[in-house]
Amino acid sequence: MVNKLVFENVKHRPVRTLLSVIAVGVQVTMMLTLVGLSDGMLQDSRSRARGVGADIWVKPPGSSVISFSAAGMPEALLGFFRKMPEMEGATGNVVQPIGGVNTVTGIDLEEFNRISGGFKYLSGGPFRGADDIIVDDYYARQNKLQVGSTINLLNRPWRVSGVVEPGKLARIVIPLRTLQDLTGNTGKLSQIFLKLNDSAQVDRVVADLKAKLPGYQIYSIEEFTSLFSVENVPALRAFINVVIGLSVVVGFLVVFLSMYTAVLERTREIGVMKALGASPAYILNVLFRETVLLAVTGSAVGILLTYGTRWAIMTLVPASLTQVIVPHWWPIAGAIAVVGAILGSIYPGLKAARQDAIEALAYE
Repeated sequence: MVNKLVFENVKHRPVRTLLSVIAVGVQVTMMLTLVGLSDGMLQDSRSRARGVGADIWVKPPGSSVISFSAAGMPEALLGFFRKMPEMEGATGNVVQPIGGVNTVTGIDLEEFNRISGGFKYLSGGPFRGADDIIVDDYYARQNKLQVGSTINLLNRPWRVSGVVEPGKLARIVIPLRTLQDLTGNTGKLSQIFLKLNDSAQVDRVVADLKAKLPGYQIYSIEEFTSLFSVENVPALRAFINVVIGLSVVVGFLVVFLSMYTAVLERTREIGVMKALGASPAYILNVLFRETVLLAVTGSAVGILLTYGTRWAIMTLVPASLTQVIVPHWWPIAGAIAVVGAILGSIYPGLKAARQDAIEALAYE
């Protein structure tokens, strides 16, 4: 009986119900989209790091794992690494930020190919000159580029020589020497990649290198990629918590206004229920069930909307942002939405439960 009454109340006010569901859905979408973006970009970074094919990553002293590293290591270190009997190959790169989350990466293409197995070209091919650039498919689609296109980066024009599959090191790659000269980092590197003859020796070689090169950040590929997490990105966890907090406030206000309006609209109805013997607890029960129904429905709508935001992001800005669907967050976001909705319905519910039956029946 109570559930039937709840459904009838919801059906009787379709516009208010729809707006409440959409508002809760937007709240859930905000949370899931943000978490999906943070997880997606970290997963993309891990994938591109693994795509290099290296067993060991070397970064300059004082650098963090997730950073746009300055060229802080002498290129002469490559000679030291290449002389080690365990080493199959060694190469490095220079990374230069160009705004937002995008960077330009300079590599020695021949040495990089030996370690990684080379890029898979969707069109075009390797560098032909110092002004050539290779971009991945995501960057090409976002910026409407194709082989032969000209793009301006670092205050100079570049010719796109090749478009490659995403997932290997970087989205934009140019010749190492060119980037070193442009950025005043001749003879310096941002990172070094090492490939061993026997990957089973990684832990021993890492320990040996840490002893020989104190201060340098030296990681096995497994350790390096495991560090790509929310906790290692400065302020990201705090930012996520702030957005979730704002979402809860939005959900609280929307449901509060919706339920308060509903109570005012149903003053006479509540008076009739009280005149027929309904207790305050019964009236609260009806309103809380209605609130939970709106919140659960809104949560489902919010989950569906995240597929839309993912499609939009991966279609419009795939090179700048990467969003994944995060099913493990669905119950968390739903629970937050339901709790916020219930908090928003407490005062209107108590107001309804305390109404005097005679005054309610006389309400115009």
